[in-house]
Amino acid sequence: MENQETFSLLHDDLIAKLSQMNIKDPTKVQSKVIPLILQKKNVLFQSDTGTGKTFAYLLPLISNLISNSTLPNSTAILICAPTFELASQIKQAASSITNLKCGLFIGGAPIKRQIEALKEKPAIVVGTPSRLLELMNLKKLKLQNLQALVLDEADRLLKKESKDDIIEMFELLPNEIQKIACSATIDNNTRRFFSDTEQLKIEHEDVLKKNIEHWAIYAESRDKIQMLKKFLLAQKPKKALVFTSRADQVQNIFSKLRYEHIQCACLHAKADKKERKAAIDRFRSGKEKILITSDLAARGLDICGITHIIQMDLPSDSDFFIHRAGRTARAGAKGTNILIGDEYEMRSFSLLEKKLGITVYPKEVREGIVQAPYLE
Repeated sequence: MENQETFSLLHDDLIAKLSQMNIKDPTKVQSKVIPLILQKKNVLFQSDTGTGKTFAYLLPLISNLISNSTLPNSTAILICAPTFELASQIKQAASSITNLKCGLFIGGAPIKRQIEALKEKPAIVVGTPSRLLELMNLKKLKLQNLQALVLDEADRLLKKESKDDIIEMFELLPNEIQKIACSATIDNNTRRFFSDTEQLKIEHEDVLKKNIEHWAIYAESRDKIQMLKKFLLAQKPKKALVFTSRADQVQNIFSKLRYEHIQCACLHAKADKKERKAAIDRFRSGKEKILITSDLAARGLDICGITHIIQMDLPSDSDFFIHRAGRTARAGAKGTNILIGDEYEMRSFSLLEKKLGITVYPKEVREGIVQAPYLE
C-alpha cells in the first residue's frame, strides 16, 4: 500500500481532523500499523522514538469505533502506560482527534474523583497499571463493551515492578478483544509475552545516528554539577532536558543550579501529580528552558523543540540511553545528546558508541565556550 493512501482508510471525521492539524502524510510506522489495526489484528510493534507510534494505534482504533452505527455506552478502548506523564500525553493526543469522551486514571490522584469520572462512561480510558487494576477490581471500570487494549511502552510495563499487575489485568479482560503493544525498544521477555501476536519491527530510521550529535564531556563525579553549570552558561540551550539515574539527585542538581541563579524546573517520582504536571507544562511552554528529571520521563515524553539532552550518568541499560537521547530530534528535527561522565563512564560510552554505531565527539568547556579538547 502506498504511504499516502493509508490515511484514506480512516473514518472521514479523522481525515478532516488530521487536515485541520496540517498532518498530510503518515509516518513509516503509521503506514505499516494502521491497516493491520483497522483489520482488528493483534499487533506488537517496535519503532524508533519520535516516529509517531501514538497516532499509529489511536487513529485506527478510534476509526473502528466511530465507524460502528452505535457507539458503546462504556469503555471501548483501554490504554495502559507506565507513567503519569505518558498517560497524560496519550489522553491529550486522543482528545486532539476525537470528540469521544476520554478519561485519565492514574495512581496518586483521588480515586473517588476518578470513580465519579467513570460514571460519565468515557469511551477511551488511559491510565497507569495499578490504578486501572484497582478500578477493575472495584467493578467501577466496566469491561463488557471493551474492544481493544493497548500497552504503550510495553517492555517497561512488563518489567518486574508492574508485570504482575499486567498479568492480573489480562485475566480480567474479555477474551475476544484486540491487543496492541508498542515501544521503541522491545526485549525478548515482551516478545514471548505476545508470542501469539503479529510482531512488527519497523526499519530503523537511524535517528540516533542521523539527527542527533553525541558529545562526551569528562568530569569527576564530585565535579559533575559544576560542569553542568559551566556547560549551560556556555551553550545557552533553547530547551534542555537533564537526566540522572538517581531520583535523589534530581533535587540536589535543581537546588545547586538555582543557587547559582540558573533558572530551571525539576521532575521526580516523589513530587505529587500537580507539581509534576506544572513542571512539564512550564517546560513545554518555554517558561522554563531546563528541566531536570530522573528516568521516569525518558519513556514517551514528547515535547517539541528539545535541543539538548544532558545525561549526568550513563545508564547501565542501553535501552534507557536510547529513550533518553530520543527525547530530542523528534519528528525529523536535529538535536544534541551530551554525557557528562567520569573515567569509567567514558570507557563504557566508548563501548556503547560501537554497539549503537554512533559517533561520539569529545568536548570540553574552555574559556566559556564548548569546544573540542586540546590535542596533546
